[in-house]
Amino acid sequence: MENAKKKFKRRLTASIVITVTVMAVIFMVNVPSLFAQEKAGGSAQESGQAAQSESVKAEVTKFAFIAAALAFGFGAIGAGLAVGNVGAAAMGAIGEKPEIAGQAIIFVALAEGLAIFGFIVAILILGRV
Repeated sequence: MENAKKKFKRRLTASIVITVTVMAVIFMVNVPSLFAQEKAGGSAQESGQAAQSESVKAEVTKFAFIAAALAFGFGAIGAGLAVGNVGAAAMGAIGEKPEIAGQAIIFVALAEGLAIFGFIVAILILGRV
């Protein structure tokens, strides 16, 4: 029963991290199209339209910062959970067979790659703003 709860928590966490990352990437792809729609109005804008376009730009920027923070935050949380689980298993395995220490370190490093992916997605999002 306890093992099933742990598997469910891991799968739930992984699905949340993947969902938020995919949403952040989708938002990153759509940010340039929002700016393109804003610029498509031409040079003969009235003052009301100019103020409205500034508010749209502020909204897009706000959501871009939120998306970048979520991508990096959930990537770091997912990496922390992965490193905690993989690290504990690796230390147990090294205690029984010290010659597999190199392989165990590689698995911990692969789990840490999740945080790097979240960081890269956040930089890509912020680069579009």
